Amino acid sequence: MAHQQRMIQERTLKMTRNILFVALMASTMAFPALAGEFTLTSPDIAEGQHLNNYFVFQGFGCEGGNMAPTLEWSGAPKGTESFAVTVYDPDAPTGSGWWHWFAFNIPADITSLPAGDAINGVQLTNDYGTEGFGGACPPPGKVHRYQFTVHALSTTLDIDNSVSNALAGFMVNANSLASSTITAVYNR
Repeated sequence: MAHQQRMIQERTLKMTRNILFVALMASTMAFPALAGEFTLTSPDIAEGQHLNNYFVFQGFGCEGGNMAPTLEWSGAPKGTESFAVTVYDPDAPTGSGWWHWFAFNIPADITSLPAGDAINGVQLTNDYGTEGFGGACPPPGKVHRYQFTVHALSTTLDIDNSVSNALAGFMVNANSLASSTITAVYNR
């Protein structure tokens, strides 16, 4: 009887190992893109961290440097023809969020933007009404999220800086191969 139980345990163990091996192989085959994952990094901002005053708007009751942080990305997918960079506050009490920056048609050979907002590409008017980057400046109280996103696009966009952020967002999403986001926070 003990011999039969040991044989059943050995068979069960062998079957479990086989199932785990098959599951491991299937998961490896299902996620081949992880090896070259598209990643956004920055020496100036970090996921979930409070924004420095350099990246706060100058105006609307805020007193900051109104500079865009340095952004760096790697692992762009094959077929990337251009990049777009957006900064968006989904917590703004507008019903539609707040666009702090929308830049596109950044050449595919560029993999970083230095602090500031000078880019080789097209910049839209932000929700402050100026072209380029506009820093954080939420109403006093609630913590707001600032989503800094780089998008790898399969084309250069056939639009200019006269379009709305919503239309540009549609075009970016329709042509996106991959994106990566750092969400920083700020309140006053």
